[in-house]
Parts: sequence; C-alpha cells; structure tokens
Amino acid sequence: MCRRDRRFEDESGVEMAERFESVGAVLDFAIGNEVEAHAFYRELAARINVPAMKQVFEEFAAEELGHKARLEAVQRGSRAFGAMNDRVQSLGLADYLVESPPQSDMTYAEALILAMKKEKATYRLYLDLAAAAGAGELAELFRSLAAEEARHKLRFEIEYDDVVLREN
Repeated sequence: MCRRDRRFEDESGVEMAERFESVGAVLDFAIGNEVEAHAFYRELAARINVPAMKQVFEEFAAEELGHKARLEAVQRGSRAFGAMNDRVQSLGLADYLVESPPQSDMTYAEALILAMKKEKATYRLYLDLAAAAGAGELAELFRSLAAEEARHKLRFEIEYDDVVLREN
C-alpha cells in the first residue's frame, strides 16, 4: 500500500485535499485526468476554425489517449515506465495570460491560452503525483508525463508567440 496525503490546487488557487490509498488509486486518478484531457482537446478541435490548429488539437487528443494507455499498461502490471526526459524549456507565457472559458465563438488566441493553461495545470498535477508516489519507477513515469505536458505547453506558447503576438 502506498498511502499518501497530497494537497493540490485547482485553477482558482484553492487547495483541495486528495488522498491516495494505493498506487492503483493514483493511477486511476491519472487515467481519469487523461480521459478529461482527451475530451478537452476534442472539444477545442470542434470549436476552432483554424484548420492547422484544429489538427494540432486532434493530435493532442490522440496523445492524451497515448498517456492513458501508458498508465493503463502500468496498472495491468507492465514495467514499461519509460525513461526520464530532459527538462523542457518554457517561454513563460502561460503564467501571464488570463484564461478564457471555452466558447463556440472563441478566438484562436483564446483557444491557445486555454490550451496553455490546461497543459500547465496537468504538468503541475503530474509533478504532484510524482511526489505522492515517492521514489521509484512510478514517480519516474509521472515525471516523464509531466515533461510531455511541458512540451505541449511550449508548443502552444510558440504558436501564440509566432502568430498572436506578431500580429499585435
């Protein structure tokens, strides 16, 4: 049993207590997060009118299903946790942009901001789950997933910098 008491903050900064009684509970939580992320990117893809970004959101939705599959493989007893990834750079733009709720008429910039904020929150979640898992391969898996989420955020930050900021 891996009993861990962790505190997480939601997007508003409010602390929420989260108790994991076992590794299975941690994995269930992470898998649920990936299912939500998949739905999030599918919804963004359906709402955006920029064909190239629609494709990017669809690709991210597929990647989230890949993360889910990795976590489910671990849950089934597979030991393929993956190697640690290098630290991913950040432009820091997500720290300074105001999140807008998803809307059917959202602009390209609003969709990018929303995606950056989502990736940042998921990155923090995986770092917290790594800390909750303690040392070992499960913690490495969560740090690996955190690094992937950081790369996703960087991709959206670069797009925002290249397209939105250059237009202004």
